[in-house]
Amino acid sequence: MIRTIASATLREYVELAPHERIAWHTADDLIALSTVTLDAPVRPSRNVFCVGRNYLEHAAEGARALGRELRLPTAPTFFTKASTAIAAPGATLDLQASISSEYDFEAELAVVIGAECKDVPEDEALNVVFGYTALNDVTARDLQRAHGQWFKGKSLDGTCPIGPWIVTPDEAVDPDSLELSLRLNGIEKQHSNTAKMIFGVPRLIAELSKGMTLLPGDVIATGTPEGVGFARTPPEFLADGDVLEVEIERIGTLRNAVRIA
Repeated sequence: MIRTIASATLREYVELAPHERIAWHTADDLIALSTVTLDAPVRPSRNVFCVGRNYLEHAAEGARALGRELRLPTAPTFFTKASTAIAAPGATLDLQASISSEYDFEAELAVVIGAECKDVPEDEALNVVFGYTALNDVTARDLQRAHGQWFKGKSLDGTCPIGPWIVTPDEAVDPDSLELSLRLNGIEKQHSNTAKMIFGVPRLIAELSKGMTLLPGDVIATGTPEGVGFARTPPEFLADGDVLEVEIERIGTLRNAVRIA
């Protein structure tokens, strides 16, 4: 696990060539995790790339909640969250009641790109991955509906916590076979496996990079499984004082408290 990089940012570290990363620090530079406060493991230079409706059951529950017919996608649905939405693991998410009354949660596996790339073949896509982390795509559902698209309702400050760290590909082993879950105040609300994604990580990278350059440090949120708040009966939205935990196998737990005022 990569937890500390001398005095530079991790994004600068990701931008280095692989042989330069090895020379960057030694084991003597490592410090005890208990002695530090973690920041977001990477803060990309541009928006976070996100994937909508990438788990069949989530797509189905969303269609039911909106009274629509389920149509399986033939290609990934991409959107973005503003980079200013990123929050650190352990941070309290300060949300505004005057802006939204329907803050929701979405547990996701996030991919961190490790090399500048374009038109990446699907069978080579994992070669451009730097690592994996957990992400919570907190969403203002009422804004999402009001604006008729997803960007505004998903880009409010503090609505994209990521972490607690980045796990390198050798540690994650297979990104398309990881258990993930979300707990709200200790009660499990989401639980699935990335094997249930409609489009796996290699396909997502291949599709996103078609005709478009990906940069080191770019973050791709791969979608959320069923169990989100707005699709529950009755709907469940976040309240002041709530605690969210996104846990992903082989990565760890991303924990954030919520403050709504």
